[in-house]
Amino acid sequence: MRRGIRLANVGGGIALLLTANAAPARNMVKRASATARPAPSNRQLSGADIDRRVEALLKQMTLEEKAGQLAQYSVGTPTGPGTGRDDYETLVRTGAAGSLLNVVGAQETNRYQRIAIEQSRLKIPLLFGFDVIHGHRTTLPIPLAMASSFDTELVERAMRLAGSEAAADGIRWAFSPMVDIARDARWGRIAEGSGEDPLLGAAMARAYVRGYQGASLAEPTSVAASVKHFAGYGGAEGGRDYNTVDMSDVSLRQVYLPPFQAAVEEGAATLMSAFNTLNGVPATANSYLMTDILRKEWGFNGFVVSDWTAVAELVNHGIALDGPAAAHRALTAGVEMDMESHLYGPEIPRLVREGKLGQAVVDEAVRRVLRVKFALGLFEHPLVDEKAAAYVATPEKRELARRMAEESIVLLKNEGGVLPLPSSGRKIALVGPLADAPVDMLGVWSAKGEPRDAVTLRAALEHRLADGKGTLRYARGTGVLGADTSGFQEAVAAAAASEVVIAALGEDTSMSGEAASRTRIDLPGNQLQLLEALAATGKPVVLIVFSGRPLALTEAQVHATAIVQAWQPGIEAGHALTNLLWGEVNFSARLPVTFPRSLGQVPLYYNHFNTGRPAGKTDLTRPPAGPAEKYVSRYLDERNTPLYPFGYGLSYTTFDFTPPTPSASTLSARAVQKQGQDVLRVKTQVRNTGKVAGTVVAQLYLRIQGASTAQPVRQLAGFQRVALAPGESRTLEFTLGFKELSFFDSRASRVVEPGTRYDLWVGDSSEATQHASFTME
Repeated sequence: MRRGIRLANVGGGIALLLTANAAPARNMVKRASATARPAPSNRQLSGADIDRRVEALLKQMTLEEKAGQLAQYSVGTPTGPGTGRDDYETLVRTGAAGSLLNVVGAQETNRYQRIAIEQSRLKIPLLFGFDVIHGHRTTLPIPLAMASSFDTELVERAMRLAGSEAAADGIRWAFSPMVDIARDARWGRIAEGSGEDPLLGAAMARAYVRGYQGASLAEPTSVAASVKHFAGYGGAEGGRDYNTVDMSDVSLRQVYLPPFQAAVEEGAATLMSAFNTLNGVPATANSYLMTDILRKEWGFNGFVVSDWTAVAELVNHGIALDGPAAAHRALTAGVEMDMESHLYGPEIPRLVREGKLGQAVVDEAVRRVLRVKFALGLFEHPLVDEKAAAYVATPEKRELARRMAEESIVLLKNEGGVLPLPSSGRKIALVGPLADAPVDMLGVWSAKGEPRDAVTLRAALEHRLADGKGTLRYARGTGVLGADTSGFQEAVAAAAASEVVIAALGEDTSMSGEAASRTRIDLPGNQLQLLEALAATGKPVVLIVFSGRPLALTEAQVHATAIVQAWQPGIEAGHALTNLLWGEVNFSARLPVTFPRSLGQVPLYYNHFNTGRPAGKTDLTRPPAGPAEKYVSRYLDERNTPLYPFGYGLSYTTFDFTPPTPSASTLSARAVQKQGQDVLRVKTQVRNTGKVAGTVVAQLYLRIQGASTAQPVRQLAGFQRVALAPGESRTLEFTLGFKELSFFDSRASRVVEPGTRYDLWVGDSSEATQHASFTME
């Protein structure tokens, strides 16, 4: 079965569907002159019809026009090293560009599209791409925050909104989702993904693809997803962006590839190659990744685009002597489109004519690109309605953004029940450089998001405390960076005159995302000093942390009565936070990444392997007292355990779980492999033991012992969001199949093995204690 460009589920299989009546290639010119894209007909083309039209068009194309379909150029604001062209209209007119990126607005996309469909020889429409990462015009929380929700249905709705807004602007291709597993908090791009766990990452990858691509790519509100960065990018050495990645094939397949495979299975139309080398071979020239795994093993039928200038960077990597050699390496490895290297257009025809590159390789690449354009309905409806593209921040859009933020913000500490705050009468001090910072609420890669649309914490508090409901004293205190303490006195005075202090601290937007790695991951600048000064007043301090990564909050948590991890929450930041702080909405988010105690622990993740000398109860910070404490895998000056574990998050209520109950005490390895799905059912009962309603993320973990290769101490096997009234109980059931019960052996083959024991835990974090086990025979 070919995977990719999935437009609809048909009888459990994958079908290629396209709006509009079938038409031979020679009739495409007339259809392309439409002034705006109407709603599509219910009549759709099959994959075979698309293939026939692609072949008809391919026969008419010159070698230069074919190379042009494989070339993408950036117009406007660059998102990488500048390349300095200004002849974009000529490129489009001559058929030398198949795609443009960073063209902003319906008017501009229509302008370039008209050149393509009215002035180029074959009238092939352009495919416009853009970094629609966590919203287009309506800015949602960053992806790492959305992963904290563990709510795939809501994430799908959020991405549906993002895709529809982009499509209205003529952008039918989103450079998202980023599904790189990230275990190193120093890496800035951890903000763009779904954290450290492959199962959660895979679930989120599917949600993003469904949201962007909808039920049919041919729908005018759908955009093609570009799943990135293939592959291993999140494993960069030292957490330094673009750096080398070296890992075993087992780690690659067990940890880093599952989200990509899930996205392909969900029908992702395109993938984007990564910047990094993987085991010595740059991902953009890695045929093992893009041919052997992606196409031969997974059956992917879409196309792969390079990341920004990644083709040209093969020369820097040292595997190509010059641009022509780089183009050859990338194309033959499986990169069909060159983003901004400006190599495919001029070099592919030359390489073919010199006999260094086969015509069949070029034709297959062009087929893949054209299939996506046909699937999107661009030949029938290349233009968009410029009036309809005008943005209105409707209440419905804001409500979705607010709910997404509410489900993404994590309560880490709540000493003495300082939260929720009383409904009225409180004197509140609001302090910190991020209390009134609309740009930093939008976060990294905020696309067309406008700071004026963002509700800051200060604005939301002023609104909430109006009409005598309370008083607010605001003081910035300090900047995000720097050593200026001139604002400390005002901040401390505001705190002293108040009953509770809200401190809005953390990173600004520029400190995370691409090319934003950090060697320190604590509160930047002198923010910790400010926090200490506020705590010295004796007033309870509620610390709101805005960041694009997990910070080391060990020192900060000493001075905070409560800690709220807000991430970069989007345009409804202030409203979402105040709803949570006042208890009108209960906290339900859980951490998708581990929070370290200190930088020295990084990379730190829950699903690690054990050692032959685990620290166990000797996980101490004092010097070892004898050989039993010394000769174990530990630090002399820090615990091994995290400050806050994966899956952790507090609520205004509490939950109890019963031990997990597997449907069988013994399974047959042969039967598991044969049956595939629904092999084992695991039940547990969860009860709300508190006094208010709440939502818990029930998490099932497993460990395989006695296998031929060592396995992680725990790995997430399933999760469910469950809303419960006070005192309410519910029985939950998790279904496990071959994928959840198998592992990769030393030959990187997925197996289940007889003679193994499976330990199960259920609870509300990766430190769950309710336990059961079964065996595999």
